[in-house]
Amino acid sequence: MTTVVPRADLHPKLDLPLLRDIIHPERDLWTPRELRDLTSTVASELTTPLLDVLRFDSDHRWWLRLGLTEGVELWLLSWLPGQGTEPHDHGGAAGSFTVLTGELTEDYRYPGGPIRTAGRPVGAALGFGSGRAHVVTNKGTIGASSVHAYSPPLVPTREYESLWDIPGDIPPLPAQRLPLDVLRERADQEGP
Repeated sequence: MTTVVPRADLHPKLDLPLLRDIIHPERDLWTPRELRDLTSTVASELTTPLLDVLRFDSDHRWWLRLGLTEGVELWLLSWLPGQGTEPHDHGGAAGSFTVLTGELTEDYRYPGGPIRTAGRPVGAALGFGSGRAHVVTNKGTIGASSVHAYSPPLVPTREYESLWDIPGDIPPLPAQRLPLDVLRERADQEGP
């Protein structure tokens, strides 16, 4: 269930003045830096309401959509030890994540480049463009959580057998700006 703000849907427990101010429903597309600023601000300034809705699921990563506009989607994810993603890109969307609790490990690769690994501790925030594939995993001993944002919203990801299998160029999928009512329908069927 979400609260409808003109041109934005917000989770009712996060329908707060700060989030209303920073989600910018009028913005068509967000840059990686803008997405990083969004996830970092949400994680640092809305920690208590995020922790109030945070859940962990022993069967798989858990997620909750925090906000959706025609230009951006915002998610809260949790990761128990050993949980992670498959190698994937974001289909031409820019993205960001900020670690809220615990620590995550990210293996990432740009087309033609080496695979790199980075530990992402609490507060670590990064934004990335469309030409990047990665695997995110909780390799620690305690649960972790993170705030994610993507623009344009609801662009399908592409999964790979391994990061070595990403093509020499990560072409964007046909990403079109969709009206919020169409995005709402899709968002109810998909996760991050």
